[in-house]
Amino acid sequence: MVDLTAQPFSLDDAAVTWVHDTIASLSIEEKIGQLFVNLNTSFEPQYLDRILDTFHVGAMRYMGAPSAKVQEHIRYAQSKSKVPLLIASNPEMGGFGSADDGTLVATHLQAGSNPDVSIARDMGRVAGVETAAMGCNWAFAPIVDIHYNWRNTVIGTRSFGNTPEVVIERAKQYFDGISESNTVCAIKHFPGDGVDERDQHVVTTWNTFDYETWNATYGRVYREMFAHGVQSVMIGHIGAPELSRHLRPGIADAELKPATLAPELLQDLLRGELGFNGLVVTDASMMIGMTSAMKRSELVPASIAAGCDMFLFFRDAAEDFGYMLDGYRNGVITEQRLHEALERILGLKASLGLHVTPRDQLVPPVEALAVVGSAEHHAVAASVADKTVTLVKDTQGNLPLNPATHRRIRLYGVSGSADFTGVDPNGYLAIAREELESAGFEVHVFKNAQQRIAEGEEGVYFHTVMADEANAAYPEKYDAAIVFANVAGFAQEASVRIRWSTPMAAEIPWYVTEVPTVFVSLNQPNHLIDVPMVKTMVHAHNPSREAIHAAVQKIIGASEFQGTFNDNVWCDTFGTRL
Repeated sequence: MVDLTAQPFSLDDAAVTWVHDTIASLSIEEKIGQLFVNLNTSFEPQYLDRILDTFHVGAMRYMGAPSAKVQEHIRYAQSKSKVPLLIASNPEMGGFGSADDGTLVATHLQAGSNPDVSIARDMGRVAGVETAAMGCNWAFAPIVDIHYNWRNTVIGTRSFGNTPEVVIERAKQYFDGISESNTVCAIKHFPGDGVDERDQHVVTTWNTFDYETWNATYGRVYREMFAHGVQSVMIGHIGAPELSRHLRPGIADAELKPATLAPELLQDLLRGELGFNGLVVTDASMMIGMTSAMKRSELVPASIAAGCDMFLFFRDAAEDFGYMLDGYRNGVITEQRLHEALERILGLKASLGLHVTPRDQLVPPVEALAVVGSAEHHAVAASVADKTVTLVKDTQGNLPLNPATHRRIRLYGVSGSADFTGVDPNGYLAIAREELESAGFEVHVFKNAQQRIAEGEEGVYFHTVMADEANAAYPEKYDAAIVFANVAGFAQEASVRIRWSTPMAAEIPWYVTEVPTVFVSLNQPNHLIDVPMVKTMVHAHNPSREAIHAAVQKIIGASEFQGTFNDNVWCDTFGTRL
């Protein structure tokens, strides 16, 4: 039996009774359905009808859309579900990421890049207000990974920093901010990302810290967050060989599994040594870090048997539901394990008051959406940008750039490929141009070979572009060069680095010897590994209007740099500090 009167549920007798009575009222199919978090890939009512009536899911997350559409979708889902739903969102940067019109306040790294701890609280507060307005009640945030490996880009901007101290401090602030709304949190990704350089979306990754080191770092983070009241934990498809060997002496290397399938990590460590009483959910089950570890028919029930309470996302709803039901019927999932999972799922719902809220009030009225992307929240984002845009280095004394003395700017854009989010990776460049022109510069935007060909230019080859760009006339045409890099994306490669447009591309900063050059990162902190020749590096953290505006104002000297950085920016490589 789960103690539902203890943290993090803290239920009264009436709520505990509701949990147990509800479980008793469910058929076995409805009980199995409660274990699933569906990813809603359609906003059509008939889609939701099938998911709810056939598979009886306990929770949902949805694909990106404008907030009004999301709210309407959630309202319909809650009206049709027999048991109130947990509605998850992914508010890692504020409201942005949970709705197309949500406010991008800051990245996690950005919230850790100034001594002002209120930045993280503001990020959480805006996240809570905007997602709650849509009807969400469960946040897959904050991220409590520690960015030890500078090559790791899946959490390069999604970790508060590279020490347990900064992660604990800022994660607590985020939690306190989002908790001002009726929202519970799932911290992620246990047992901890940031040691391996690779991305669990495409490969099983490993936290290789030994037992003592892990306890002093990641273990410390989780203990402190549990004591602070965190209600749920998302488990990464991340193995921990030294922890597994410590907990299960004699375990063979071939038996080592990612944490989502490792009972020693979930039961012995998370429940036992760390004493966590709250809900445990897998990370997305289509990630290769999980799917490559075991056959789908086995891993679906094995995750619950290992100690997870909820399973994140169907691959095929009918198949996965069948696998889970078969796992119960053949004894992989015991009656006790199923009951404990259901107690925690229903207990989390009761802790939110979903059991006593009238069904037509589970989602706020349409008018509540006025807070999403509001002027007030964008003002918060502007204040955060002003505090966190960071001067990493200016060893040549290129700053400030004055339009009176460096009027003609050659503007380069370096982008990652468009990723599964569908966000235009090049949208930032128009904003950068506007901000520079508003500051008084004359801006000349570079176009690479592919862009020129797309515009109908003939006879273009990367050699012709280089010849046109790199010649003795360059310093006669331009007074300075500014590079904005928005190298974003994850889940499609093991790690992300700059990929230039062509071999020996003309946008690579060869021109640092010709004119003052400023490189501005709008995403990853590790670009100096690829552009060590740049003498002036600015980290603006994200490609929002607020961040780009703040960066330009600081480049021209109208505002002081206030952001801080950690040693990951130097990439443990000679030459990056020069």
